[in-house]
Amino acid sequence: MSRGLGLRWKIAVLVALGCALVAVAIGLLVHHARLDQVSANAREGATAQLVRVRQLYELTGQVDRTSRTDGTDAALDAPGLPGPLRQAALDGRRTTWLDLSSGHPAVWAARPVGDRVLSVREPLDEAAAEMAEFDRQLVLFGVVVVALAALSGAALASRLSRELRSAAATARRISQGDLDARIGHRRPARSRDEVAELACAVDTMASSLQQRIEAEQRFTADVAHELRTPLTGLHTAAELLPQGRPAELVRDRVGALRTLTEDLLEVARLDAHAEEPDLDAHPLGELVERAVRRIGPVDAVRCDPAAAATLVRTDARRLERILANLVTNARRHGTAPVEVTVTGTTVSVRDHGPGFPEQLLRCGPRRFQTGASERGQGTGLGLTIALGQAQAIGARVALRNGSGGGAVASVWLPPLHVRPPATASGPRGSAPDPAAQSPQGLERAP
Repeated sequence: MSRGLGLRWKIAVLVALGCALVAVAIGLLVHHARLDQVSANAREGATAQLVRVRQLYELTGQVDRTSRTDGTDAALDAPGLPGPLRQAALDGRRTTWLDLSSGHPAVWAARPVGDRVLSVREPLDEAAAEMAEFDRQLVLFGVVVVALAALSGAALASRLSRELRSAAATARRISQGDLDARIGHRRPARSRDEVAELACAVDTMASSLQQRIEAEQRFTADVAHELRTPLTGLHTAAELLPQGRPAELVRDRVGALRTLTEDLLEVARLDAHAEEPDLDAHPLGELVERAVRRIGPVDAVRCDPAAAATLVRTDARRLERILANLVTNARRHGTAPVEVTVTGTTVSVRDHGPGFPEQLLRCGPRRFQTGASERGQGTGLGLTIALGQAQAIGARVALRNGSGGGAVASVWLPPLHVRPPATASGPRGSAPDPAAQSPQGLERAP
């Protein structure tokens, strides 16, 4: 049951239990102290009354049997005299007997008179009622103290819970790529507690992580940019080579290297959120058919009649880039036929190969990793770029494996009446990790 309680309620319950234990202990001590005081007074009163009755008996030779106004009763060999008290008196001892457990509480005092026992009985109904009222007051005050302690504990724990939840929310934002997020805990250095230390540690971690990622992004962009000039010259030199198999191999590798360099530059721009989408209304069916014609032939293009005229708010150039990467990925790593389907505001690209690896579906695509050898060889940047561009235009990408085999990549586009986020690419300094791009990036389907 305690697992379902929040930290605030756990602290409140613990404080209440601690206070309840203390209240019970103090209440028992006070109860016994008061009981001892009442018992001592009753015994002293009964003993004093016995002395007066004995003096009267010695003077008159009689015991006054009439009940007094306070209910005290004196007698020789009283029939209700407790047995232990009678025996103690016959043994020559003057003693008392206290009975608070019966329905008629009373105190007895007895002493020997010859071979008989002179006793006095005083009722304690009033003292018992007073004691019961005293116990009720103790319980009432104990409940009030425990309730106040629980409320105070809940109030203190509520503040602690808010600070911890704020730290957790900031950590989640950082994990989703918002490296500008900070807890910003402000307390004097002398009064810093564990929560303040945690906040400071999270902020320090985020700053360090942001610096490292920004340094890596700058390094990638600088390397790709510096490679463009020598690659341009190498491409020109390769075109001047005489025709032949060696020249074709050189041109092919130079082309692959240029493509990789351009992909790295695009990834660097997406990382820096330097891409500004040109969003406008477009008929989805016409947009997809035009993009497929530019990408190259696919085995089948299916468009729902209702989707052909559906207007979506998107960037036509970036959507074409997304579809080109998904189709290229299907051709390179899958098996024909490669199909493009438009349904509603969703565009799906499917192949009939071995499907996406479980690792890719679980963690999302990683740069320079294709996921499994059966998916072929490649840089692993195609899906990364597709997800980054989808995030830039406010779209969602879902990767899954089809029920009949093959990999399925679906792109959901916002309808015309849905306004995209003010900053679709996210905050400055965050890295678009494809594994953390839902709902504007990767959406992992079961």
